[in-house]
Amino acid sequence: MKKLLPLTLLAANPAMADVTTTPISGTELDISATGSSTRTPDLMTISAGVVTQANKAGEAMRTNANAMASTVAALKRAGVADNDIQTQAINLQPQYRYADNVPPILIGYQASNRVSIRLRDLKSAGSVLDALVAAGANQIEGPTLSVDHPEAALDEARSKALATARSRAEVYAKAAGLRVRRIVRISESENSSPPIVRPMAMSLRKADSTPVEAGEQELTVTLSVVFELN
Repeated sequence: MKKLLPLTLLAANPAMADVTTTPISGTELDISATGSSTRTPDLMTISAGVVTQANKAGEAMRTNANAMASTVAALKRAGVADNDIQTQAINLQPQYRYADNVPPILIGYQASNRVSIRLRDLKSAGSVLDALVAAGANQIEGPTLSVDHPEAALDEARSKALATARSRAEVYAKAAGLRVRRIVRISESENSSPPIVRPMAMSLRKADSTPVEAGEQELTVTLSVVFELN
């Protein structure tokens, strides 16, 4: 009786994995299957910034720094941790006035400072956004809603995908008058599709604050599974 070698796991990165065994001697069947699992997002990421203008570059930067300091202070008063606030970009650009047939005329400078903010308490998201604007933030982009720790949900999706692949393999084997002997190879491909967000009855809004709805996020995993039939 031929002895099978143990499974070997090869991973190029956390999003891609390949499990393979010895070459097959019977009929090869390659099945692609996708599994999914849903979770309510518990992490929101937004980008907030301050844009200021002044006649001189130094004045524009100083004004911007003061406004940004007030914005960051407002975030911390709202309970956002230091490690959840990260500077994304600081820019200073000259501003010109353009007219036909004349050289551009320098009219001042524009300074901007933008930070990335992670909000872990989505129930307070609306009030935090309002506090940002009250503190001087005049640029807000987002939000991006995600699951902070998706590993358990992804493992559920992997199990569903593998179960679907095996079920399909059994159908093909039965139709061909064969049986499924073993799994030869499992490959997990990176899922680059955007999250699917569905409305939920739960609302995170408070009176007089910016409404934020968590929705529902679907996490998916696609597997390519090679079976040996005989």
